[in-house]
Amino acid sequence: MHLADLQVGEQATVVGFRERGAYTENLLRLGLIPGTTFQVLRRAPLGDPLEIQFRGFALALRPAEAGDLIVVRK
Repeated sequence: MHLADLQVGEQATVVGFRERGAYTENLLRLGLIPGTTFQVLRRAPLGDPLEIQFRGFALALRPAEAGDLIVVRK
């Protein structure tokens, strides 16, 4: 499942990445590594970007940019 498939309020856990590009490396540096659980806080009116919370802080992500992120619902 991908980040864009989640609804506001849902929790998920990162299980991996399809590819390891520059954007993926930035997410890893921020601590969004496999095993990290996060919650979708809000989504912009047109669905892009969405805001997630993990490790005590919030991060806005564009689903198209985070498309390589593979998650499972909790």
